[in-house]
Amino acid sequence: MKNDVLLNAQLQVKKACEKLGLEDHIYELLKEPQRVLEVSIPVKMDDGTYKVFKGYRSQHNNAMGPYKGGIRFHPDVDMHEVKALSIWMTFKGGVMGVPYGGGKGGVTVNPKTLSQGELERLSRGYIDLTYKYLGERMDIPAPDVGTNGQVMAWMTDEYIKLTGDYTLGVITG
Repeated sequence: MKNDVLLNAQLQVKKACEKLGLEDHIYELLKEPQRVLEVSIPVKMDDGTYKVFKGYRSQHNNAMGPYKGGIRFHPDVDMHEVKALSIWMTFKGGVMGVPYGGGKGGVTVNPKTLSQGELERLSRGYIDLTYKYLGERMDIPAPDVGTNGQVMAWMTDEYIKLTGDYTLGVITG
């Protein structure tokens, strides 16, 4: 069941809260992300047709600082996965003592099936629909499975075009 990864992450949070003797409301605050975006990204394919891809961005918790986490392009990406991964990013950052919260994003796609142009249009389309929720003081994406420095460069370029903000820390990788 696809929901297992999210249930597993939530169970880990619950066990940690119990082990630390935290009050129940702490678990309630941490079991779900603060915000989850689901977007439909239309992409013009090289043959002239359009295909719509599902994209997600989960912003789990920003108590330690801006949300931070990768964007993955993979056929198995779904909302449950990005929510779980954003939970783990919160705790990864907390354990390491870095001043970031947990975030994660993705698009349900096999990037190996796309041409370079289609991949660029998908990358820019993702930013077109999520840029209002990104920024160096809000949420900082990075590469993950199926993405790389080139994808991040297209995303950064699109973010700059949309916002006029040339801040270097908006997207890393």
